[in-house]
Amino acid sequence: MSMTALWLKFNNKYRRLQSSLRQRRPYQISNSQPIISFTFDDAPRSSCTRGRQILEAYGIRATYYLSMSLMDIAYSIGAAFSKADLDNLITAGHEIGSHTYGHLDAWNSDAGLFEASILENQSKLNEIYPGEIFRTFSYPINTPHPKIKKKAGERHVCCRGGGQSYNLKTIDLNLLKGYFIDRRNRGDRDQIIKLIDECCEKKGWLILCTHDIDENPSPYGCAPGLFEGLVRYVDRLGVRILPVYDACVLLGVAKRRGTE
Repeated sequence: MSMTALWLKFNNKYRRLQSSLRQRRPYQISNSQPIISFTFDDAPRSSCTRGRQILEAYGIRATYYLSMSLMDIAYSIGAAFSKADLDNLITAGHEIGSHTYGHLDAWNSDAGLFEASILENQSKLNEIYPGEIFRTFSYPINTPHPKIKKKAGERHVCCRGGGQSYNLKTIDLNLLKGYFIDRRNRGDRDQIIKLIDECCEKKGWLILCTHDIDENPSPYGCAPGLFEGLVRYVDRLGVRILPVYDACVLLGVAKRRGTE
Protein backbone atom coordinates (compact mmCIF):
# COMPACT_ATOMS: atom_id res chain seq x y z
CA MET A 1 0.00 0.00 0.00
CA SER A 2 1.37 3.42 -0.99
CA MET A 3 1.90 6.17 1.55
CA THR A 4 -0.92 8.16 -0.06
CA ALA A 5 -3.34 5.26 0.24
CA LEU A 6 -2.23 4.61 3.80
CA TRP A 7 -2.80 8.26 4.72
CA LEU A 8 -6.26 8.27 3.16
CA LYS A 9 -7.18 5.13 5.07
CA PHE A 10 -5.97 6.63 8.35
CA ASN A 11 -7.72 9.95 7.67
CA ASN A 12 -11.03 8.27 6.86
CA LYS A 13 -10.80 6.17 10.01
CA TYR A 14 -10.06 9.29 12.07
CA ARG A 15 -13.07 11.09 10.60
CA ARG A 16 -15.42 8.19 11.30
CA LEU A 17 -14.15 7.90 14.87
CA GLN A 18 -14.53 11.62 15.59
CA SER A 19 -17.97 11.69 14.01
CA SER A 20 -19.22 8.68 15.95
CA LEU A 21 -17.88 9.73 19.36
CA ARG A 22 -18.67 13.46 19.46
CA GLN A 23 -21.96 15.43 19.57
CA ARG A 24 -23.97 12.29 20.23
CA ARG A 25 -27.70 12.30 21.00
CA PRO A 26 -28.17 8.83 22.50
CA TYR A 27 -31.54 7.15 22.58
CA GLN A 28 -32.38 3.67 23.85
CA ILE A 29 -34.60 1.64 21.55
CA SER A 30 -36.45 -1.45 22.70
CA ASN A 31 -38.70 -2.33 19.78
CA SER A 32 -40.47 -5.68 19.99
CA GLN A 33 -39.93 -6.39 16.30
CA PRO A 34 -37.39 -5.29 13.68
CA ILE A 35 -37.86 -2.18 11.55
CA ILE A 36 -36.69 -1.69 7.97
CA SER A 37 -36.57 1.70 6.22
CA PHE A 38 -35.80 2.40 2.56
CA THR A 39 -34.16 5.74 1.73
CA PHE A 40 -32.91 7.50 -1.39
CA ASP A 41 -30.29 10.24 -1.23
CA ASP A 42 -30.54 13.12 -3.78
CA ALA A 43 -33.81 11.61 -5.14
CA PRO A 44 -32.60 10.99 -8.69
CA ARG A 45 -35.53 10.81 -11.09
CA SER A 46 -35.18 7.03 -11.45
CA SER A 47 -35.71 6.61 -7.70
CA CYS A 48 -38.90 8.69 -7.94
CA THR A 49 -40.25 6.64 -10.85
CA ARG A 50 -38.89 3.08 -11.02
CA GLY A 51 -37.93 2.95 -7.36
CA ARG A 52 -41.24 4.39 -6.19
CA GLN A 53 -43.24 2.03 -8.42
CA ILE A 54 -41.41 -1.02 -7.06
CA LEU A 55 -42.05 0.02 -3.46
CA GLU A 56 -45.68 0.95 -3.98
CA ALA A 57 -46.39 -2.41 -5.63
CA TYR A 58 -45.72 -3.87 -2.17
CA GLY A 59 -47.52 -1.11 -0.29
CA ILE A 60 -44.23 0.30 1.03
CA ARG A 61 -43.34 3.97 1.55
CA ALA A 62 -39.78 5.33 1.66
CA THR A 63 -37.86 8.45 2.66
CA TYR A 64 -36.43 10.65 -0.10
CA TYR A 65 -33.64 13.03 0.95
CA LEU A 66 -33.72 16.15 -1.20
CA SER A 67 -31.31 18.92 -2.08
CA MET A 68 -33.74 21.42 -3.59
CA SER A 69 -30.98 22.95 -5.74
CA LEU A 70 -30.98 19.71 -7.78
CA MET A 71 -34.64 19.92 -8.78
CA ASP A 72 -35.19 19.80 -12.56
CA ILE A 73 -31.50 19.54 -13.43
CA ALA A 74 -29.15 16.83 -14.67
CA TYR A 75 -26.15 16.19 -12.44
CA SER A 76 -23.40 13.59 -12.07
CA ILE A 77 -25.83 10.69 -11.50
CA GLY A 78 -28.29 11.72 -14.21
CA ALA A 79 -31.65 13.48 -14.12
CA ALA A 80 -32.73 14.68 -10.68
CA PHE A 81 -36.29 14.87 -9.36
CA SER A 82 -38.90 17.21 -10.79
CA LYS A 83 -41.81 19.10 -9.25
CA ALA A 84 -44.13 16.43 -10.67
CA ASP A 85 -42.04 13.74 -8.97
CA LEU A 86 -42.40 15.51 -5.62
CA ASP A 87 -46.15 15.82 -6.13
CA ASN A 88 -46.34 12.06 -6.69
CA LEU A 89 -44.17 11.25 -3.67
CA ILE A 90 -46.11 13.46 -1.28
CA THR A 91 -49.51 12.34 -2.60
CA ALA A 92 -48.52 8.69 -2.20
CA GLY A 93 -47.40 9.19 1.42
CA HIS A 94 -43.65 8.97 1.06
CA GLU A 95 -41.51 11.06 3.42
CA ILE A 96 -39.32 13.82 2.06
CA GLY A 97 -36.27 14.69 4.15
CA SER A 98 -33.47 17.22 3.88
CA HIS A 99 -30.04 16.81 2.29
CA THR A 100 -29.03 20.52 2.46
CA TYR A 101 -29.90 22.93 -0.33
CA GLY A 102 -26.47 22.90 -1.96
CA HIS A 103 -25.62 19.21 -1.39
CA LEU A 104 -22.71 20.28 0.81
CA ASP A 105 -19.93 18.01 1.99
CA ALA A 106 -20.77 17.11 5.60
CA TRP A 107 -17.13 16.95 6.71
CA ASN A 108 -15.36 19.64 4.68
CA SER A 109 -17.93 22.44 4.79
CA ASP A 110 -18.00 25.37 7.22
CA ALA A 111 -20.54 24.58 9.93
CA GLY A 112 -22.24 27.96 9.63
CA LEU A 113 -22.60 27.65 5.86
CA PHE A 114 -23.87 24.11 6.28
CA GLU A 115 -26.57 25.28 8.70
CA ALA A 116 -27.51 28.09 6.31
CA SER A 117 -27.91 25.50 3.54
CA ILE A 118 -30.23 23.47 5.79
CA LEU A 119 -32.38 26.56 6.35
CA GLU A 120 -32.33 27.46 2.65
CA ASN A 121 -33.48 23.95 1.75
CA GLN A 122 -36.48 24.34 4.07
CA SER A 123 -37.23 27.78 2.65
CA LYS A 124 -37.13 26.54 -0.95
CA LEU A 125 -39.42 23.64 -0.06
CA ASN A 126 -41.94 26.05 1.47
CA GLU A 127 -41.99 28.18 -1.66
CA ILE A 128 -43.55 25.18 -3.39
CA TYR A 129 -45.31 23.46 -0.48
CA PRO A 130 -46.19 25.96 2.25
CA GLY A 131 -46.16 24.31 5.66
CA GLU A 132 -44.29 21.17 4.55
CA ILE A 133 -41.47 20.34 7.00
CA PHE A 134 -38.24 18.42 6.61
CA ARG A 135 -38.26 16.37 9.79
CA THR A 136 -35.31 14.06 9.14
CA PHE A 137 -31.94 14.58 7.49
CA SER A 138 -29.17 12.68 5.74
CA TYR A 139 -25.57 13.86 5.46
CA PRO A 140 -24.27 14.42 1.92
CA ILE A 141 -20.97 13.04 0.62
CA ASN A 142 -19.04 12.36 3.85
CA THR A 143 -19.53 11.43 7.48
CA PRO A 144 -20.30 14.64 9.39
CA HIS A 145 -17.77 16.79 11.17
CA PRO A 146 -18.80 17.06 14.85
CA LYS A 147 -19.61 20.78 14.45
CA ILE A 148 -21.89 19.99 11.51
CA LYS A 149 -23.37 17.02 13.32
CA LYS A 150 -24.39 19.35 16.15
CA LYS A 151 -26.00 21.89 13.80
CA ALA A 152 -27.96 19.26 11.85
CA GLY A 153 -29.03 17.44 15.00
CA GLU A 154 -30.46 20.60 16.52
CA ARG A 155 -32.79 21.08 13.55
CA HIS A 156 -34.06 17.56 12.86
CA VAL A 157 -35.67 14.67 14.71
CA CYS A 158 -32.84 12.46 13.48
CA CYS A 159 -29.94 12.50 11.04
CA ARG A 160 -28.71 9.53 9.03
CA GLY A 161 -25.20 8.71 7.89
CA GLY A 162 -23.63 5.53 6.60
CA GLY A 163 -21.61 2.93 8.45
CA GLN A 164 -22.91 -0.15 6.57
CA SER A 165 -24.74 -1.50 9.59
CA TYR A 166 -28.05 -1.34 11.47
CA ASN A 167 -29.18 0.50 14.59
CA LEU A 168 -29.51 -1.44 17.82
CA LYS A 169 -30.02 -0.74 21.54
CA THR A 170 -28.46 2.69 22.21
CA ILE A 171 -28.61 4.65 18.96
CA ASP A 172 -27.27 8.10 18.08
CA LEU A 173 -30.12 10.25 16.72
CA ASN A 174 -27.53 12.68 15.35
CA LEU A 175 -25.89 9.91 13.32
CA LEU A 176 -28.13 6.95 12.60
CA LYS A 177 -26.42 4.11 10.78
CA GLY A 178 -27.37 3.37 7.20
CA TYR A 179 -26.48 0.57 4.80
CA PHE A 180 -25.84 1.65 1.21
CA ILE A 181 -26.76 -0.60 -1.70
CA ASP A 182 -24.24 0.53 -4.30
CA ARG A 183 -21.00 -0.47 -6.04
CA ARG A 184 -19.69 -1.94 -2.79
CA ASN A 185 -22.19 -4.78 -2.64
CA ARG A 186 -24.69 -4.79 -5.51
CA GLY A 187 -23.02 -7.87 -6.98
CA ASP A 188 -23.44 -9.73 -3.70
CA ARG A 189 -27.13 -10.07 -2.87
CA ASP A 190 -26.33 -12.71 -0.25
CA GLN A 191 -24.26 -10.20 1.74
CA ILE A 192 -27.23 -7.82 1.95
CA ILE A 193 -29.69 -10.61 2.81
CA LYS A 194 -27.36 -11.79 5.58
CA LEU A 195 -27.39 -8.32 7.16
CA ILE A 196 -31.20 -8.10 6.87
CA ASP A 197 -31.56 -11.47 8.59
CA GLU A 198 -29.14 -10.48 11.36
CA CYS A 199 -31.00 -7.22 11.99
CA CYS A 200 -34.31 -9.08 12.16
CA GLU A 201 -32.93 -11.66 14.55
CA LYS A 202 -31.67 -8.95 16.90
CA LYS A 203 -34.78 -6.75 16.45
CA GLY A 204 -32.79 -3.77 15.22
CA TRP A 205 -33.58 -0.93 12.82
CA LEU A 206 -31.99 -1.25 9.37
CA ILE A 207 -32.02 1.80 7.12
CA LEU A 208 -31.29 0.73 3.54
CA CYS A 209 -29.94 3.53 1.36
CA THR A 210 -29.18 4.06 -2.31
CA HIS A 211 -29.42 6.72 -5.02
CA ASP A 212 -30.56 5.85 -8.57
CA ILE A 213 -32.50 2.76 -9.63
CA ASP A 214 -31.36 2.07 -13.17
CA GLU A 215 -30.44 -0.82 -15.47
CA ASN A 216 -27.03 0.82 -15.76
CA PRO A 217 -26.73 2.36 -12.30
CA SER A 218 -24.20 4.94 -11.23
CA PRO A 219 -21.60 3.83 -8.66
CA TYR A 220 -24.03 5.10 -6.01
CA GLY A 221 -27.16 3.26 -7.15
CA CYS A 222 -28.42 -0.20 -7.98
CA ALA A 223 -30.32 -2.06 -10.69
CA PRO A 224 -34.11 -2.49 -10.52
CA GLY A 225 -33.82 -6.29 -10.38
CA LEU A 226 -31.65 -6.24 -7.27
CA PHE A 227 -33.77 -3.55 -5.62
CA GLU A 228 -37.06 -5.33 -6.28
CA GLY A 229 -35.60 -8.61 -5.07
CA LEU A 230 -34.62 -7.01 -1.76
CA VAL A 231 -38.00 -5.30 -1.41
CA ARG A 232 -39.76 -8.61 -2.07
CA TYR A 233 -37.56 -10.41 0.46
CA VAL A 234 -38.19 -7.83 3.19
CA ASP A 235 -41.92 -7.77 2.47
CA ARG A 236 -42.18 -11.53 2.93
CA LEU A 237 -40.51 -11.31 6.33
CA GLY A 238 -43.57 -9.57 7.75
CA VAL A 239 -41.53 -6.92 9.58
CA ARG A 240 -42.42 -3.23 10.07
CA ILE A 241 -41.33 -1.31 6.94
CA LEU A 242 -41.57 2.41 7.59
CA PRO A 243 -40.19 5.75 6.41
CA VAL A 244 -37.56 7.13 8.79
CA TYR A 245 -39.83 9.62 10.55
CA ASP A 246 -42.60 7.06 11.03
CA ALA A 247 -40.03 4.70 12.54
CA CYS A 248 -39.09 7.50 14.95
CA VAL A 249 -42.75 7.82 15.91
CA LEU A 250 -43.02 4.09 16.53
CA LEU A 251 -39.88 4.18 18.69
CA GLY A 252 -41.16 7.12 20.73
CA VAL A 253 -38.58 9.57 19.41
CA ALA A 254 -41.13 11.82 17.72
CA LYS A 255 -44.83 12.61 17.61
CA ARG A 256 -47.05 11.62 14.72
CA ARG A 257 -47.19 14.20 11.93
CA GLY A 258 -49.89 16.77 12.53
CA THR A 259 -49.69 16.47 16.32
CA GLU A 260 -46.40 18.29 16.92
